[in-house]
Amino acid sequence: MKKEIEITIEKAQEAFVKWRALSVDTRIMYLKKVKEKLLANKETYGEMITRDMFKPLSQSIAEVEKSATLIDFYIEEGKRILEGRTIETRWSETYIVHDPMGVILGVMPWNFPFWQVFRFAIPTLLAGNTVLLKHASNVPLAAQALESCFLVDGFEQVYFNLTMPGKEVEEVIAHPVVKGVSLTGSEPAGSAVAQKAGSLIKPVLLELGGSNAFIVTAEVDLEEIIPVAVQARFQNTGQSCIAGKRFLVHHSLLEEFSNRLAEEAQKLKQGDLMQRDTRIGLMAREDLAIELETLLNDSVAMGARIVCGGKRDKNWFEPTVVVDVTDQMPVFTQETFGPLAVVVGFDTLEEAVAMSNDSRFGLGVSIFGKDIEKLRPWIHQLDDGAVFINEMVISDPRVPFGGSKFSGIGREMSEEGLLAFVNKKTVVIK
Repeated sequence: MKKEIEITIEKAQEAFVKWRALSVDTRIMYLKKVKEKLLANKETYGEMITRDMFKPLSQSIAEVEKSATLIDFYIEEGKRILEGRTIETRWSETYIVHDPMGVILGVMPWNFPFWQVFRFAIPTLLAGNTVLLKHASNVPLAAQALESCFLVDGFEQVYFNLTMPGKEVEEVIAHPVVKGVSLTGSEPAGSAVAQKAGSLIKPVLLELGGSNAFIVTAEVDLEEIIPVAVQARFQNTGQSCIAGKRFLVHHSLLEEFSNRLAEEAQKLKQGDLMQRDTRIGLMAREDLAIELETLLNDSVAMGARIVCGGKRDKNWFEPTVVVDVTDQMPVFTQETFGPLAVVVGFDTLEEAVAMSNDSRFGLGVSIFGKDIEKLRPWIHQLDDGAVFINEMVISDPRVPFGGSKFSGIGREMSEEGLLAFVNKKTVVIK
């Protein structure tokens, strides 16, 4: 391990000893200062995100603003969540306390370079831990800005960047000072981190990929559904784990839905990322665009048909809609991380639910229909970590976020996120 990394880890441990001794109220004061700094610099931070990963500026600023809403949730609810719980027993006192664990490592991705970090770091810090953050190598400006944002007057540094290759992450996990790790990223990265942490009996939280189904039943109004479908698939240029990727549509609406989705996708403004009305940016890296193109071309060779799009130029990928897709094609079986929508028909809800579950992923699913009571029984039949009825899947600080199967382990945000890296200690007094 490089000497500078070792020094940073030691600093994080020294900071933890002091930070854990502060009251929750004092840590909440720290969060308020972080929020003030975040919003005061949202335009600058937004421009950094755009320069790093080519997200349209309006979406970059919106990401920064959303990060502030997460801080609001923990300012308002954090103390209540962290309070101990009394239990009635035969002893005079029995209660549970939530103590911080220590230095926690976060390994974060590039697609939402602020939001992903905040939803890990804010609850982890509020619980009394300190944070080591290994950010994606292709968002250096965001990584620097984040460390600066967490440096606030009146408080010692408790958030530390680690600038190093991904292959060195396992060495950091193995360091005795590091007590847990949270990773948002790819399946291979998640598997490697989980294996290393497991071998050392260290807690791990994983938020990995998704291939969310977007189920459209026969009785919906397409005037209402199509704008939601466009947003669900093409936000952040399709580079979102919770994006609607597989559109499962009742056969009575299949052709009209596909054509209208394609029409709206082609209207999305592209071009200057700094223009506030630009909706589609570039993909973050050319290799990712090539990977998406390969999935598309292989599926077309198997019989899939492109309704619109399909063109690529370096890391620009045209918004694309594909139909005549089977469950054996790569665009159905693999995660399509980019602006590509797959549309498949079904006859019954039972068939749609089976197709939704026919995935190694289980992050989230949306179901649209007018008869809620008809949809409600299917909630427990879906394998995903979230079911949204008449709404696209979104992340919200107030509710747990995470998935099943290869979509990860554990939950971020809400109460679960705040208690992810605490020692739930039982206290008994006779």
